Parts: sequence; structure tokens; C-alpha cells
Amino acid sequence: MATNKLLLTFAICRLIVTVGLTLRPTELLRLGLDGQLSLDPTDMETASLDFGMMSRAEPLAVFHPASAEDVVRLVGAAYGSVNGFTVSAKGHGHSINGQAQTSHGVVIEMSGSVKKLAQLSPLVSMEQEEQEQRYVDVWGGELWIDVLRATLAYGLAPKSWTDYLYLSVGGTLSNAGISGQAFNHGPQISNVYELDVVTGKGELMTCSEEQNSELFHAVLGGLGQFGIITRARIPLEPAPQRVRWIRALYSNFTAFTKDQEFLISLHGHPNSQKFDYIEGFVIVDDGLINNWRSSFFSPRNPVKITSFNSNGGVLYCLEVTKNYDESSANSIDQEIEALLEKLDFIPTSVFTTDLPYVDFLDRVHKNELKLRSKGLWDVPHPWLNLFVPKSRISDFDKGVFKGILGNKTSGPILIYPMNKDKWDHRSSVVTPDEQVFYLVAFLRSALDTVVGGDESQSLEYLTNQNRQILRFCDDAGIKLKQYLPHYTTQEEWLDHFGDKWAQFYQRKMEFDPRRILATGQHIFKPSFSTKVASW
Repeated sequence: MATNKLLLTFAICRLIVTVGLTLRPTELLRLGLDGQLSLDPTDMETASLDFGMMSRAEPLAVFHPASAEDVVRLVGAAYGSVNGFTVSAKGHGHSINGQAQTSHGVVIEMSGSVKKLAQLSPLVSMEQEEQEQRYVDVWGGELWIDVLRATLAYGLAPKSWTDYLYLSVGGTLSNAGISGQAFNHGPQISNVYELDVVTGKGELMTCSEEQNSELFHAVLGGLGQFGIITRARIPLEPAPQRVRWIRALYSNFTAFTKDQEFLISLHGHPNSQKFDYIEGFVIVDDGLINNWRSSFFSPRNPVKITSFNSNGGVLYCLEVTKNYDESSANSIDQEIEALLEKLDFIPTSVFTTDLPYVDFLDRVHKNELKLRSKGLWDVPHPWLNLFVPKSRISDFDKGVFKGILGNKTSGPILIYPMNKDKWDHRSSVVTPDEQVFYLVAFLRSALDTVVGGDESQSLEYLTNQNRQILRFCDDAGIKLKQYLPHYTTQEEWLDHFGDKWAQFYQRKMEFDPRRILATGQHIFKPSFSTKVASW
């Protein structure tokens, strides 16, 4: 205990010397922090990097909170000091461009040891008589995979997901949280009952549609600019037992998008007349379909792209699922057949597999484990995620998929449409101004070593290609929006938010007037000097 207090005092002293904190160490100790303020080299290194591995920023200290009150006290100290220091909340660290980093303050590790406290574990409410009103209360740093495990114990599950479940609840709700269910249920930010948020003033506020609604809508998709989510109340539905997972190939882009748009238009129909998940991906490289989510296909029976596309051009893969359990098992084949017969895919290209619901939701993790075993996970990830309006998706296909990319890629390229009316316009997220828009996600990995003189997997090549894609869209007048946006100037952020900028700025001034939160996003500069003292 004495050692921990000594380390805490040293960490506080470093903050005081570095950023001019006006509180004395003994005064900060009296704040009653139950968590750990750490200068441990491992903690500092972890907080300095993220999944993108393209930026590095070492904080002054790392804080492991033991409760929401700990977060309140730390943010309050930052807000109340004369010269101040910044605070960045970090979940699983899956950001790409250092959005959860800071070199002038404290990184709060929201995921980790705090989960072990029983009072902060996912708490499923079963008190409601109506099953539709059941929910789970979760700590903001909880990973979605753990939320799933906790709710499945009650036969329940959230409605909307991300493709990858090892992400924190607070992290995805600060962006949007999307997957193949978004056409039907909307993004994760459209599936929240209530939040507890620590604002940039160090105030813990409960917010919802009815209570503190301005903060509620600001935080959802707010990129961490208005507060730190410490608790989220997520609605639940009965969880299916199994999933029928289907893929079909297209060589014609118009037929592919027409079928995707038709399928998402069925969102208001009974469950028996629609799919539960709709995504797709682009195949510009012959080997991709066997490597991406390779658990879908048997290694002994690989898919031969050439057998479907003798011209060697771009192929498109539709990916859909149907959830079912014992009560609906007898009708599942008939329901799927009725939907598939309305589509225009290559007739011999349908592939089907069947698996438990939890295995489908956790499908990307299996791919992660394979990549980790080959040393291909902890590499730079120059990802680019775009929302492209429906009216220009064909132009995007011609210019990017059939143009800029050539015939090689170093990772999956997702493409699927969503319905704008499933997104709450009051949130901070910006989407294209059309009723249907597409997510196009270039999820590439860069390799340090160039194999056989091929530089197409180098970080420099892929980064330049991303710039080329954005430049093409700008020149062509394709009014896209970045998802998980990354800009370095306020002028670019003004253009990104467009008509929403005035509201976004007003909310910032109300909930984080000193601009101390999430400075790694590079939207606002703190209202104090960030000079770092020499040691």
C-alpha cells in the first residue's frame, strides 16, 4: 500500500512539473482515487499506441479507474486546475490514427482491471414483464464480447453489433457501431436507452431521450468530445440459437447493388420475409475470398474464383444470414429459398454454412487468432472507412474498385448499404444526405518487409492509395463522409460536419469548455498551454 501511494505521488508530481497543475500532491491524494495512476513502462507503451500503429504519443500518466467516481475526480482535477491537462479515455485501443492518445495528459484505461469488480460487471435486468423492455447495464470499458456472454446466459442479446466484438461499449458508441444488422435495427447508437457520462467539467450526468437529452445525443457518435461514457443501458431481445450463413457471387456491380438495396428495403417486413444481416465485399484479388474469414470455407474445398469469372475482373460477394432456433428450423430453408430466388447472383456461386449464433457474431476473432499466430496482427493498419451516397456508388466502383486498386489488395474491402432513417439525426454522427448510403471499408494491413519487390503492401503505398481514393472522390464530386473520421485541421473538420458544425461546437462549449477531452481527434485545441517541461 505504501509503495502504491509513493508511485501515485510520483505520478502526480510529474503532472505538476509538466503541465503546471496547481494542486499539491497531498491534495490530489485526498481526492480519494481508488484506482491506480501509473507510470509503469508497460502501461505507458500500451497507451502510446493503438491498433493502427501509425502514430505514437506517450502520455504523462495512465489511470486505471476503479469506479465512475474515480473518472469524475480525475477529470474534475484537470478541469479545475489553472493550467490544466488533457484526458483521453481508451477502451480496447482499436482506433487507427491515435484518436485515444494524448502526449499532454492522462490516458484513462477504461478496459482492463476495472472489469473484475463485481459491481461493474454487465447487469441484466429481468424485472420487466415485457421481454422487449429488457436491458443490460454495462461499464463503458466493457468489451462487447463480454456483454454477449453475460446476456446469453439469460437467452438474450443486444440487437445491433459490430463485426469485431473485442471493442469497448464506450468506444463504439462514441463513433456509431455498425455491422450487417444496421439496415434493420440501425447502428449501435440507435439502440441505447440511457448513459452515465462524465463531462469535461468533471460532472457525472445520467442522460437519455427524456433526461439531459442534449448530452445524450451529443455523446452518441460524438467522438469522445463531450464526455466519457461510464455506463450504458443497452436494450435486449431474445437471442437466436443458430445462424444460416450464405454467400453468393456477382460479376455485375449493378446487379449486386440492386440486390443489396432490395434486401435492405425489406426492413419493415416480418422476420420470415427478410434476412437478419446483410453485408458484402469486393474481390479484386483471387486469393481474398479464401483468406478473409476463411473459417467460412473448408481448406480442402477452396473457392476457385476463376471458375466464376473467366475475364479476371472484379467480383462482388453478397453475404447474408438468417437466424433461427428449434421452433423455426422447419421453415428456415423455405424462407431462404423464397428470398434467394428474387436475386440475380451467379447461379452456381451460392455457398452456405450453419453455426451457433455466438460463433457467427465472434467470427472475426477466429481470423484474428490466425493472423496473430503468423505475426500479422500487430502491424500498421491504414484503414479507410467511407459512407458513399447511393447515387454515386457506381461511379465509385468504376473509379476505385476497377481503377485505382488494380488487381491487388492487402485486406478485405467491405461494401453494404444502410437506411438513413434508422439513424437518429440528433446524434453527432454525419452521414451522406441520401436515404440510402453505403459503407465502403478498406481494411488493409501493411507489411514492413516487401516480398519479391512488390510494394503494394507497404504502409507508404497503402497510405498514398488512400489519399488517391479521397482525391478521386473529391475531384468527381462524390459527397462522401468518413466513418471513424481522421483529419488534422479544423477546416477539414468544419467541412466534415457541414451543417452540424455549429451545433457540434456549441455542445463542446457547453460540456467541455476547456477542451480537455479526446484531443487525439485533433478537432479542438485545449484552452491552456501544452508546453512540456524538460527533465
